[in-house]
Amino acid sequence: MRIGGFIWTGLIGLSVPCAHAQANRTVQPSNRPTALKFMQTAESTLAALSIRVNRAQWIQQNFITEDSEALSAEAQSTFGTAVQRLAMQARRYDGVKLPAELRRKFLLLKLALAAPPPADPAEAAELTRLTVSMDADYGRGSYCRPSKTGSGEDCRQIGELGKVLAESRDPAELLDAWQGWHRVGAPMRARYQRFVELANKGARGMGFSDAGAMWRAGYDMPADDFAREADRIWEQVKPLYLSLHAYVRTRLSEHYGASLVPPGGKIPAHLLGNMWAQEWGNIYPLVAPRSGTAAYDLTRLLEAKGLDARGMAKAAENFYTSLGFAPLPPTFWTRSLFVKPKDREVVCHASAWDLDNKEDLRIKMCIEVTADDFVTVHHELGHNFYQRAYQGQSYLHQNGANDGFHEAVGDAVALAITPEYLRQVGLLNEVPGPEGDIPLLLRQAMDKVAFLPFGLLIDQWRWKVFSGAIKPAQYNAGWWALREQYQGISAPLPRSEQDFDPAAKYHVAANVPYMRYFLARVLQFQFYRSLCKSAGQTGPLHRCTFFGSKEAGARLARMLAAGASKPWQEILFEMTGERRMDGNAILEYFAPLKTWLDQQNQGKPVGW
Repeated sequence: MRIGGFIWTGLIGLSVPCAHAQANRTVQPSNRPTALKFMQTAESTLAALSIRVNRAQWIQQNFITEDSEALSAEAQSTFGTAVQRLAMQARRYDGVKLPAELRRKFLLLKLALAAPPPADPAEAAELTRLTVSMDADYGRGSYCRPSKTGSGEDCRQIGELGKVLAESRDPAELLDAWQGWHRVGAPMRARYQRFVELANKGARGMGFSDAGAMWRAGYDMPADDFAREADRIWEQVKPLYLSLHAYVRTRLSEHYGASLVPPGGKIPAHLLGNMWAQEWGNIYPLVAPRSGTAAYDLTRLLEAKGLDARGMAKAAENFYTSLGFAPLPPTFWTRSLFVKPKDREVVCHASAWDLDNKEDLRIKMCIEVTADDFVTVHHELGHNFYQRAYQGQSYLHQNGANDGFHEAVGDAVALAITPEYLRQVGLLNEVPGPEGDIPLLLRQAMDKVAFLPFGLLIDQWRWKVFSGAIKPAQYNAGWWALREQYQGISAPLPRSEQDFDPAAKYHVAANVPYMRYFLARVLQFQFYRSLCKSAGQTGPLHRCTFFGSKEAGARLARMLAAGASKPWQEILFEMTGERRMDGNAILEYFAPLKTWLDQQNQGKPVGW
């Protein structure tokens, strides 16, 4: 997802001052202006090049052709080479004692690409071609089979296949769509292996052991400490996930039969309503509580209101302006992509863009009038308002406090899409009473809680691939071992090393680091709780909305404006009063549901 001045998908959080042992050696004061001048030139250079990358990528993702791919590859190669050159030159200052802010910028520069190119120009160009080609293959990916009419082929892309996973309850149809889309990964396998080799070579040139170690270095703490922090957070929320998994498994076993869904085993991946089994909300009707007030159908409320794609985006903008933020610029409405074109292929994966590091804010999203897309567009605009808020920062500070922050902002706002909010904006006539809480919380957990292990394992897999712990001959086996371990799901049919299922996920094919999404699931609840307190809300956390609260808006605006200018721990403390990313806000939000789930699971197996 594009979340900043250039292809910020590659920027990994913030720097840590402990990456180089000689950073504190005292030198003559005359070295300081030299380092400062170097950094000013580097930021100016990258800011200019980033605009070229943004425009080339926008065209490539909205007009997928060989020419647009070539232009995007050229722009990315030029930018990546500049980053690599500047980052290598920056190493001359490793032993220079510098002010803390300047020292952080030097490491930020080294972390500026998710896949830093090797020093060799030919290999750098090869790395870029590989990245662009896999991104494009994913965008073009389709599953073709003979047409039911007997003439020609019926070809479907991820949007149509994903709709099958979301809506069908026929196991055979679900399996066909699942295996059809997962074929998209196999042709990328050899390219991905070469990509890993080149990315690691580039990372070693920056002083890191491999690309995964470089990714983990971007969280204002030693890389190994960050890995332990991620595990600590997972252990906090794991009991809630296990309770949800057990309940959903029981209900699916009742629906599909114990032979397909073993009561004490793993859940087949194609039965969870999502191509990657990362969020389960689409199968909520199968697992909804048997008694009690039914949750309202937000999709039907949106349809009844007559909202179209642009109207959904306007509704999201209205939430932010109610907090005191200025409206989005007029160009947002004329330059964004809101619906899938009928005349060409585009990368429909939702993303937010800041093309000129100033006011050219856009989203690219094939919006449909659904509850999921209503939440997603609130999320994407969170990126846009963040992007505009930190424009006053220098170039390397124009990003989230860490990469999870950028994803969490829009999600914290989306958590405030409560029944009370829907009533205030005229989508819901009457707010359900407390008896409606469990259905709403269960529906929310089917996405928020179900996602947690998936958000963690994507980069767990890549860290192991980059380090060599998972070797090329084990790519697919390693992938499914982690999915079984963390998610408790199984492949719906036999898989082998002829398959390459990781690349059927956009963020793997496009090399977008994924830990940010796990962190965002945690941070959003911390942000949400803090904003609710600022708005003076009392009562159960899950019933809060801060829509219209200028006090909450002012607190949020201060965090957004800080960008990446300080360690994320400081910015988090100013926002929430907490210095650690922590799962307790999630547990508080879902506490009533956890009690209810444990009651439903009595006498039934939990775990797998």
